[in-house]
Amino acid sequence: MKILVVGKGGREHALVRALAESPAQPEMHCFPGSDAIFSLAHPVPVKTLHELVAWMKQNAIDLCVAGEESYLVKDEGLANLCEQAGIPCWGPHKQSAQLEASKEFSKAFLLRHGIPTAMATIVETRDEAMAAIAGTYPTVLKFDGLAAGKGVAVCPDESSAESFLQEVLVQQRFGPGRLLVEDCLTGPEVSIFAAIVDDDYMIFTPARDYKRALDGDAGPNTGGMGAVASRQLIDATLLETIKRTIVEPTVRGLREENLPYRGFLYFGLMLTPDGPKVIEYNCRFGDPECQAVMPLVKGDLAQFCLDGARGALRPELIDFSEGWSVAVILASAGYPEISRNGDEILGLEEVNSARVYHAGTKLHQDGTWVTHGGRVLAVVAQANTLEEAADMAHREAAKVQFPGSQRRSDIGILHF
Repeated sequence: MKILVVGKGGREHALVRALAESPAQPEMHCFPGSDAIFSLAHPVPVKTLHELVAWMKQNAIDLCVAGEESYLVKDEGLANLCEQAGIPCWGPHKQSAQLEASKEFSKAFLLRHGIPTAMATIVETRDEAMAAIAGTYPTVLKFDGLAAGKGVAVCPDESSAESFLQEVLVQQRFGPGRLLVEDCLTGPEVSIFAAIVDDDYMIFTPARDYKRALDGDAGPNTGGMGAVASRQLIDATLLETIKRTIVEPTVRGLREENLPYRGFLYFGLMLTPDGPKVIEYNCRFGDPECQAVMPLVKGDLAQFCLDGARGALRPELIDFSEGWSVAVILASAGYPEISRNGDEILGLEEVNSARVYHAGTKLHQDGTWVTHGGRVLAVVAQANTLEEAADMAHREAAKVQFPGSQRRSDIGILHF
């Protein structure tokens, strides 16, 4: 079996490794990939999405796995182009990926299908936004389009709202687009991942990520400074409520609206006093949740994804460990405002009781690894209890050093 994974970050490193460890030991390829990923997968010598699909066809790739969301909506869409070329793709069509690519689209979808979510007002200008906020804080502001995880702000006061509106609507940091002014929900968050194949679905191990930069859940929002994952994270009664009120109506709504879906769908949920509500959809695995979840997957993930891309959901092919997984992120100096590149990373060879997934690194010709991005590495450990997994992850993460390294010391320890 030949598999190509599309993406380049820590999530894709985890996916490539999990797929490569499948019983069939598939031949792995990756685009655009990274130096770390290329220790497990072959690079693909192309530059554009159209060239990539042509290369897959010429090289008889059996399965394309979408890791990074941008390719799902780029040009005609990765899955759409794969379908035209006769290549099974584990990832949704472009029109379906609007669930992530457009906050306005997803909000309208949620409301049409009676799926619990926060109410929102769509605005185009700073004045319209301030009128919609109407002095009510905290408020949630969401840029409509893709923004690499940086297009959402929870604003506690007028000053923070003004700053975000200036950045997004006036300076257009993420390009032109509208904004959602959304009611602020309260409660702990949880990430639910479903493998969806047309009318069928299967829930993977739930996870929870830590978005704030500093201990105690303080500081600015980030792409995620760590994550925990376990089948024990939420109880069976709550999971059944999530399936009945959120997952099943979503799957049904996709079919009713003729939105083809074969791939992972991420449900970002807030467990409010009124029950679970959808904060966002992502049309792929989360990051860094993927790094925490993948080591818990047992069985034949490669065949599971291939059969799913062909239209058959086969839950008997995979299973999940019952213990806990904790992922600790090491970030570069200045993150999340900026990231410093080129700092030498020491101690990787000393990590022996955890997995290391590379997100922002580069390999020099002399064999040394250096930082090359905001979130640099994820150190991930598993154990029977959360306490054991967290202790091991932090102990192993402490072995890795580079100038300006940032690491939250409470991942898996601070409970929400």
